[in-house]
Amino acid sequence: MLKDGQGMHKALVTGGGGFVGLAVVRKLRERGIETSVVGRHRYPAAEELGARCLVGDIRDREFMIQAVAGHDTVFHVAAKAGIWGSYAEYDSVNVTGTENVLAACRSQGVRVLVHTSTPSVVFAGQDIEGGDETLPYSETPLCHYASTKIIAEQKVLTANSEKLRTTALRPHLIWGPGDTQIIPRLLERGRQGSLRIVGSGRNRVDISYIDNVADAHLLAAENLAGPASAAGEVFFISQGEPVVLWEWINALFARVRVQPVTRRVPLARALLAGRLLEIFFSLLRRSDEPPMTRFLAEQLALSHWFSIDKARNLLAYSPRLSTAEGINRLVAWLKTGN
Repeated sequence: MLKDGQGMHKALVTGGGGFVGLAVVRKLRERGIETSVVGRHRYPAAEELGARCLVGDIRDREFMIQAVAGHDTVFHVAAKAGIWGSYAEYDSVNVTGTENVLAACRSQGVRVLVHTSTPSVVFAGQDIEGGDETLPYSETPLCHYASTKIIAEQKVLTANSEKLRTTALRPHLIWGPGDTQIIPRLLERGRQGSLRIVGSGRNRVDISYIDNVADAHLLAAENLAGPASAAGEVFFISQGEPVVLWEWINALFARVRVQPVTRRVPLARALLAGRLLEIFFSLLRRSDEPPMTRFLAEQLALSHWFSIDKARNLLAYSPRLSTAEGINRLVAWLKTGN
């Protein structure tokens, strides 16, 4: 990794108050890089790190043009995540928001844009074992998050030019201290006894420790500011060693005194339940997420892990924190009451 943010002087992070965004901010500030954060609120945690908070909405193009001014590097981390909600809402944030970030970067002469994407863009309801970046986009994504992130990623890669160098990262199942999504939801359902092993329980998946994901973002930016071999490219990011999903979950549960998940449900039954719940929640126009969806059923039952050789070769990415050490840090954080 280049020393002291070489090639980067003033960076802006959209969604810089979120789990991934804040980790990127922390890495930037550790290197003494002047950092601004864009979000719909002020983020005390980012301000404590020395970042400047710019309050606004990425869906507001004029705001984004003003926010980006004076920065040489932009990390576009903000997105509407999750697997439930209206298409219009996902489209406005993930597609229109990305279009606005791109327009702002062009108008203000930003040289480097690192976009946070997701492996969900290639997930098509079948096992993926060791897949690489040549995998095609899914033609039948089962959630609006995936379908809008496909469009956003395509726009970012298409925008790559000599004036604005762009790249997209696809970190998979990000976890660690500070997580507000995956781990808390797993623990809540585990304590409720509502989790079920979907399918055989032998499916292997990639996971990504938060600090490693943040490292990958800075490596990508440094590459774009330098040799630019990553320009216009996309990269899978993970620990580099897939885990058996349900074994990993139960090992974590054992560390925090949550009963292991033992009850099972066939994938076909989970898919049917997911489809029925999707219809039911849609008819009632419920905003809360169904306990099961077709996308979630497939994610829990199928293997989805990827080669990170491209990231190793072009970005010099290597996961510094092992999964074992990451679990130790996560458990310590959980035991302190977050």
